[in-house]
Amino acid sequence: MRILIVEDDPVLADGLMRSLRASDYAVDCAADGGEADHVLASQNYDLVILDIGLPKLDGYEVLRRLRRRGSKTPVLFLTARDGLDDRVRGLDLGGDDYLTKPFDLPELEARVRAHIRRGQSGGGSLLVHGALTLDTAGRRATLNGEPLELSARELGVLEVLMLRSGRVVNKDQLAEQLYGWDEEVGANAIEVYVHRLRRKLEPAGVAIRTIRGLGYLLEKPAHAAG
Repeated sequence: MRILIVEDDPVLADGLMRSLRASDYAVDCAADGGEADHVLASQNYDLVILDIGLPKLDGYEVLRRLRRRGSKTPVLFLTARDGLDDRVRGLDLGGDDYLTKPFDLPELEARVRAHIRRGQSGGGSLLVHGALTLDTAGRRATLNGEPLELSARELGVLEVLMLRSGRVVNKDQLAEQLYGWDEEVGANAIEVYVHRLRRKLEPAGVAIRTIRGLGYLLEKPAHAAG
């Protein structure tokens, strides 16, 4: 899942990126409000972590423009401004959460998981596809009730395919969800992850089809056909 951090303190931004990437999120960073507004106008994210005191455009204006475009992307304010008026203003403008600096990293990570879980699966953390179940919060999968051993990237690919079950997902869409701007994606990396998933899922009747020239499709379970 993709997260955009909007933070002008390079040390804090780097620390947040490292922490969230270690939790298997694809993370990008914008250093000022103008850059954030430009990026958010053209790219989709599962969560925005937004400072308020930013160069060019402050966080309030970034959020205002985001909501004006009709985006419902969850926005978590992460800021040193701890006044009641600041919190009320941020939430009234359409912010979803507000955490003040200094903060405890485990709390931030828990809030990130909660917002992404609500945004991606309608408030529940379980995705079910026939014999396959994925706990998006706990990052665990089971097949026919048995634990399914998957790497972090395989879990990421599986989550995207399950969220879009019955629809074609191309390689660019998968890479976009798995990698940040500054992470290189090998030409065959996505194919490798899909191939590994197939080997683990097909014995239980869970099929990932390759739609030549278009991408991949997680076929709907037989009982869901029609």
